[in-house]
Amino acid sequence: MFIYQLQPSDIPAIAPLFVGWEESLIWSCLQGCMGEAWADRKENPESARIILGDFCYLAGKVHTGLIEQKPAQRSSDFIIMVPSQQGCGDWAKAIEHIYGSGCRRVERYAIKKEPGIFRKPYLTEIVASLPQGYELKLMDADVYRQTRESSWAADFTAQFATYEDYRKRGLGVAILKDGILIAGASSYSVYNGGIEIEIATRKDYRRKGLATICGARIILECMDRNLYPSWDAQNKWSVALAEKLGYHYERTYPAFEIYAFGSPQAQGLAEP
Repeated sequence: MFIYQLQPSDIPAIAPLFVGWEESLIWSCLQGCMGEAWADRKENPESARIILGDFCYLAGKVHTGLIEQKPAQRSSDFIIMVPSQQGCGDWAKAIEHIYGSGCRRVERYAIKKEPGIFRKPYLTEIVASLPQGYELKLMDADVYRQTRESSWAADFTAQFATYEDYRKRGLGVAILKDGILIAGASSYSVYNGGIEIEIATRKDYRRKGLATICGARIILECMDRNLYPSWDAQNKWSVALAEKLGYHYERTYPAFEIYAFGSPQAQGLAEP
C-alpha cells in the first residue's frame, strides 16, 4: 500500500497522532532535529510512522504499508517497531502477521522523564570512583573515529554524519584504557532541550562499574548545559543502572525486533 515520505514542512500534520507519547526520538523528528516520517497521506493523515536510527514508531490506524515498506536509502535490515499505546494490539497483530518468524516480540522499559531529580553531589562522587589507569573525557575527534571502527560503540555517534555535526549537536563521555575506548555514554539522538542516552561498555571491561561512571558524568554534563538526559531501557540491567543514577521506572511496553525489514513473509495483505 502506498505511503508518502513527509518533507519537513509536512511533518507537523502527523503530530496529533503522537500526542501524549513521551518518547524523545519522536520529539526529535517532530521538532525537525533528526529522523524521518511517513504517512498514509500528506493532509489530515490517519496513519504515520517515524524512523530514527534503529527505531520505528507507528501511530494512528493500522496501515500495512508503514510496516512493510523499507526506505530506499536504508541499508540495515534490522529495525525495532514500537506501536503506540492506542491501537497497540491491532498494530502488534499486523506486525506479527506480516513478518511471522522474522520478528520477535520483546519488552522494553520506559523511564520517567523528571527534570530536577538528579543529585549532583552523589553523581560527582560516582565519577570520582574511576579506578586508576583509566581516563575519563568528553568524546572528541579521536573517540568519534574509534566509535566508527568498533561495532559495540557504533551507536554512540551513528546518527551524526560527521564529527563536526556531532561536535555541534551531540554530547558524549568516554573511558579510555591506554588510549583505547572501552566504555562510554553518548547522545544516540538529540531534541530541543535534551538528548537520548546511549550507554555501553566493551565486553571484556564489563562489571567494573564503568557504565555507572559514564552515566553519572553525562548526566552532570547535561545539568551544566541545561539539557535533559532522557533514558529508555532495553532490559532490566539498564533499568537498574538508571535507577542507581536517580531515574525512576515508569512502565513496560511491547516492541518488535524485525530482522528482515522490507521483506515480509506475507504479501498483499488487506488492512487488518
